[in-house]
Amino acid sequence: MRRFLRPGHDPVRERLKRDLFQFNKTVEHGFPHQPSALGYSPFLRLMAIGTRSGAIKLYGAPGVEFMGLHEENNTVMQIHFIPDQCQLVTLLDDNSLHLWSLKQHSGASELREEHRFTLKGPPGSPPSATQITAVLPHSSREVLYLGTESGNIFVVELPSFRVLEDRTITSEAVLQRVPEDYCNRRSCELVEALREHPKNPDQILIGYSRGLIVLWDLQNSKVTHHFLGSQQLENLYWQRDGSKFISCHYDGSYTQWPVSSDNRQPEPLENLVPYGPFPCKAISKIYWQTTKNGLPYIIFQGGMPRASYGDRHSISVIRGSQQTAFDFTSRVIDFFIIFSSEPTAEFDDPSAMVVLAEEELVVIDLKTAGWPAVHPPYLASLHCSAITCSHHVSNIPLKLWERIISAGSKQNIHYSNMPWPIDGGSNIAPDPPQRDLLLTGHEDGTVRFWDASGVCLHLLYKLSTVRVFLTDADPNDNMNALGEDEWPPLRKVGTFDPYSDDPRLGIQKIYLCKYSGYLAVAGTAGQVLVMELNDEDAEHVVDHAEADLLQDQEGYRWKGHEKLKTRDGPVRFEAGFQPFVLVQCQPPAVVTSLALHSEWKLVAFGTSHGFGLFDHQQKRLVFVKCTLHPSDQLALEGPLSRVKSLKKSLRQSFRRIRRSRVSSRKRRGGSGNAAEVQEANAKFDQDALQEMELAPVQRKIEARSAEDSFTGFVRTLYFADTFLRDSSRHCPSLWAGTNGGTVYAFCLRVPPAERRMDEPVRAEQAKEIQLMHRAPVVGILVLDGRSTPLPEPLEVAHDLSKSPDMQGSHQLLVVSEEQFKVFTLPKVSSKLKLKLTALEGCRVRKVTVANFGSCKTDDYSENDLAVLTNLGDIQIISLPFLKLQIRYPCIRKEDVSGIASCVFTKYGQGFYLISPSEFERFSLSTKWLVEPRCVVDMPEVTSNNHVHKTGMENAVRKS
Repeated sequence: MRRFLRPGHDPVRERLKRDLFQFNKTVEHGFPHQPSALGYSPFLRLMAIGTRSGAIKLYGAPGVEFMGLHEENNTVMQIHFIPDQCQLVTLLDDNSLHLWSLKQHSGASELREEHRFTLKGPPGSPPSATQITAVLPHSSREVLYLGTESGNIFVVELPSFRVLEDRTITSEAVLQRVPEDYCNRRSCELVEALREHPKNPDQILIGYSRGLIVLWDLQNSKVTHHFLGSQQLENLYWQRDGSKFISCHYDGSYTQWPVSSDNRQPEPLENLVPYGPFPCKAISKIYWQTTKNGLPYIIFQGGMPRASYGDRHSISVIRGSQQTAFDFTSRVIDFFIIFSSEPTAEFDDPSAMVVLAEEELVVIDLKTAGWPAVHPPYLASLHCSAITCSHHVSNIPLKLWERIISAGSKQNIHYSNMPWPIDGGSNIAPDPPQRDLLLTGHEDGTVRFWDASGVCLHLLYKLSTVRVFLTDADPNDNMNALGEDEWPPLRKVGTFDPYSDDPRLGIQKIYLCKYSGYLAVAGTAGQVLVMELNDEDAEHVVDHAEADLLQDQEGYRWKGHEKLKTRDGPVRFEAGFQPFVLVQCQPPAVVTSLALHSEWKLVAFGTSHGFGLFDHQQKRLVFVKCTLHPSDQLALEGPLSRVKSLKKSLRQSFRRIRRSRVSSRKRRGGSGNAAEVQEANAKFDQDALQEMELAPVQRKIEARSAEDSFTGFVRTLYFADTFLRDSSRHCPSLWAGTNGGTVYAFCLRVPPAERRMDEPVRAEQAKEIQLMHRAPVVGILVLDGRSTPLPEPLEVAHDLSKSPDMQGSHQLLVVSEEQFKVFTLPKVSSKLKLKLTALEGCRVRKVTVANFGSCKTDDYSENDLAVLTNLGDIQIISLPFLKLQIRYPCIRKEDVSGIASCVFTKYGQGFYLISPSEFERFSLSTKWLVEPRCVVDMPEVTSNNHVHKTGMENAVRKS
């Protein structure tokens, strides 16, 4: 039967692939992009956030997460939990209502859409007649009250969404009990707010936009009280005992109204404009919270003076003589107060204020003096400054982990110690098998260290490189400092700050050695900082060195930005990673590649002009190599330069078009490289018919000219201890790959430890490889005698890896955008290749070695290449035979920023940005999977009013 099997088909290997590889998108880390609505259930202690793209996300205790997506992808306008139920209703901007439930399915719970409904009016009625403006889920859990633009209130049955027409509350019925002179002056207009009486479920408070407020008796279908407001209404809030309610208004005022047992016309008890007397912004939402000691909390959004503070996004908290206006850095979407929800409790006793702003979630502790912020365990504002790069480190040693956490805890002394107040559900996911770090570099020169071990991406520590340089902003400035008599009493809260003092500070490359604690970061203006971890604050001088990457070239003039100016003398640094040396590349172009070898104490760096090697133990430059081609004028302009003219850009575009048109006709007169391609294509044509049934269709690839821009751009750097000169002696080496398809290899002589400070590190170029098609080199890897990738520096010394096989011959794998090619070492002769672009029509964007373990047995694992292409596909390719194992669609090919942001882990997982503020986490491995698993304990009210507990387990798996 073997002759009937397809070539290369191996049933045993196919079964093994099923045990090794499986693609899952598992969880979204970070802050939802473009949030639009907020809801909270005191019963479940769960929070819900809706977005403009139609997503709805539920959060409870750390690790408790649910996600749903409306099919319509419309903006979520409102979210309301059904009282005492695991259900919620969402209102979209297309006027549709959706009922969602947390349902148990196959032993796990998931957020599922149950019903959808659109309110329709009688034939011929305008859309405003049924445009929903206010939603009230009644405590009976049987109906929803829907206020509309027409002033009518419709009643729909739950869960069927059947309209109960006989219970509709019309504006005409309401106006029958309102004085005629008031009716003549103003109509009801739209329903602004609906609130159920806290003590009497048969009464609801109805607020109309023009200022009229009525108390409606549901049993008798009539108005029992009316309250005649003179200002446009924004919102309503009942006090706990139902004796009073508060209305807030467009003119920045709020009014307290009594609700008497008789039918006397009520007069307002109090009417205040907190930040008057000048015209103020609207107060859009208000809370009045009672406490045991008698001083209530008055909390409201807006109300600031329009002229001076009209652009502020504020929420004010007033309690007696204490008053603070929390000033947020982005627009406030909504907020809620967490307070005692026990029906028997006499007072509200608020504990926390939860604010959803457009770019972050802020929680304020109302129990602690000074009302400090609470450090969130999830929903981190990843984009508090724009993310410019990412770096993942797996399996962090416990000692380093504890030291990073210790450094981070010293930065969090201003946060409250309050436990996280949104604590519904229980996380039952197994503890992460290892400690993982995700490092993000930011535009403002900071590096943030995130705990990426589990479902919650939690900030551990923030490192700032700004102190090394002289910038316009003084890092010691306290932005929150207020004068004693300042009014209004504004206080800045939140971490979102998208404005960078200097774009040159941006972090472009990060490399952390988890064994030694050395960290290298490189930036936009050619700065490379090498740091080490210090558990205490320290003050020291940062050593400087310059690397002139154009030292052997003449006639070049850098047209881009200048280098950053450094501080003279000692600089004080906080506990954590502290820089001890700065290498400044000249010209100060963006650092495009970075490698650190902590055992040899060397750091390599590359830009669009060349690369260099620096000995950070002796603090001495070892060598620089210029890779600039004579035609690479664009490389001298820099990313921040505005010198490049439209004329020049058009001229280059036309040159490329002309080259591509004539290349097929003028092969003989072209370069040797083009002639080789012509010859190869001719041979391909001759052999095509013979190979048709044996090989897939291959595309002809035109040679890239050496005159194309940025050929000297250094894409990758790699350290290896391998055989470079002859097969009898191995030595340290540095490999560099460029955008023009060139690979440089340098032999290094690193003195032994006892003479390390006395003798210099020496380097000598040993090899130079030019790929025929000049495709950019995106990865370099050396395989030992067992065809295993060489271990990381110090990995063998820490007994975490076998020593590399130095008996068998080593192999060099060069990954370009178009193909994978294996060479023998030290001769560098071609052995094997996989032409990805010719076969698949795609280009390599990211590549890494990943270890895949079998889900069936702990005894088997293998190393493969995880490859991301420009089409957004992920391919797994075997080592060392370069066989395509499996392909998964992962990212939309149009999502260029998502593809550029992707970072793989060592064990077959990955992260990429689905928005500026969110990472999507995915897994390629059957063994390593991080996804939410949680139980929600829900008191379920049955028909005979008995309460029992039900457990629901969440294992939501998103595809």
